[in-house]
Amino acid sequence: MAERTSRSRRAARPTDMTNTRTTNDDLDAGIATLATELRAHALAADALDETRFARLRDCVATRALERGLADVAIACHDSPLGRIVLGATESGLVRVGLPVESEDAVLDELAARVSPRVLRAPRTVLDDARRQLDEYFAGRRHEFALALDWRLTASSASPSTKGRGRDGRPRPATGFRHAVLCATAAIPFGSTATYREIAARAGSPAAHRATGSALASNPLPIVVPCHRVLPSGGGVGQYRGGTEAKTRLLALEGAV
Repeated sequence: MAERTSRSRRAARPTDMTNTRTTNDDLDAGIATLATELRAHALAADALDETRFARLRDCVATRALERGLADVAIACHDSPLGRIVLGATESGLVRVGLPVESEDAVLDELAARVSPRVLRAPRTVLDDARRQLDEYFAGRRHEFALALDWRLTASSASPSTKGRGRDGRPRPATGFRHAVLCATAAIPFGSTATYREIAARAGSPAAHRATGSALASNPLPIVVPCHRVLPSGGGVGQYRGGTEAKTRLLALEGAV
């Protein structure tokens, strides 16, 4: 019984995506042809052609982004730390989910604070992020060159507005939390700073505890290198991805 259920689910997946006239009419001829082939294949065999299904999914997702039917594209990327979840809007990379964070939790955050229209889809900034992360972990990149969407760094971010102003545009990131992360982004590869130093650079020298809170919720870890901020009393301190990950990143950069 379990085997029959598994086969049924595998066959239903592309059929569900391509079983309506509206869907096929909305896609270009090449995608519609591929959808027809996939449907026929699903009906004729137990095993699906995963490569063809992936091509169809990416084509549909790309068209959805082009037509404004989705606001956030996501992708997963395997790294030496584990699987990383990347999220991007039309403005740039908006979220880096570390391996200790579940993919569902990252998606829930994006849906609540950016837009519920989240889609696993290709996007140039996601491809750039994956390539640059690979270069970073291989020791060939010391600085990220990515368009960033800073909205989740804003102190005033509100789930009710999903990071947008009344005109529907992304709300500019402001506030102490954003200032802390901007100061953190300026720490060079291989260097470190203390929480007190970052607090001072963000404009509030006495707010080192608030600085720690801002760094603990950094939505763009690694790219905005909060792992380079250390306690003035010694040790590596806390990190969203766990102290082991923080130590590994610092060691990669020769900072410890």
